[in-house]
Amino acid sequence: MEADGALDPMALERELRAAVAADERRERENDAKLRAVRQRVPSYEEFRNIVLASHLKPLEKKDKMGKRRNVLWNPCAAHAKAPQASNVEIPQELDQLPRTSAEFYRDWRRCLKSGTEKYQFLLELGGKALGRIFQADLSFGLLGEFLTVLAENVCHEDRDAILQILQSLSGTKRFGLNVDLLSESEKESSRDLFRKLRSMSRDYWTAGHPSSPAGCEAEREAHLMDASLQKEAEEERVVMELMKCYQVK
Repeated sequence: MEADGALDPMALERELRAAVAADERRERENDAKLRAVRQRVPSYEEFRNIVLASHLKPLEKKDKMGKRRNVLWNPCAAHAKAPQASNVEIPQELDQLPRTSAEFYRDWRRCLKSGTEKYQFLLELGGKALGRIFQADLSFGLLGEFLTVLAENVCHEDRDAILQILQSLSGTKRFGLNVDLLSESEKESSRDLFRKLRSMSRDYWTAGHPSSPAGCEAEREAHLMDASLQKEAEEERVVMELMKCYQVK
């Protein structure tokens, strides 16, 4: 709605397109699930792969005759055309960050080619925005992809931001079901991520700090040490609670 109270047609159109895209994706994934059940796939991995590949379109005969195609058979695998200044920057196609789950899913699939780009994308959004985007529905398979990307790229400077992301995702609806549906490799990525987070915490707090001069500085250092120990205990408590949410032992 504009400042004068009038409706913004462009905003309404964006919301409508996002809602239509979300409905189409949900219907497509449901059809894929039913198809996998009818085929009686032998394992959960195959079931999951069928659902994740539901957006792919089969090749037609004319696509196999050596003719140049003007339409990609897999639009979600389209590569970015503009050169990137750095492999950790978000692609230039993303002129603005997504505000809905449909927009996020579109950008995640189409524009982000590497795990590093996806990692930077998650950090750029942050835990608060991700929690708002996926409050109603976290798409099938995305949680596992998030955990894998975070585990592969986590560094100490991003530790607090990653903890916020994990906390926000744990508050989304059907989060427990998404955790139950993680593949074995994704569960291992989750364990690896929390191992790294705990290790980073221990390394930081056990590294120590330079000694202070004798006298009144000793009392100041003691107060700083007490505050550090309290913060360490609080961070460890947060990590342990998240490990329970993500079923990491």
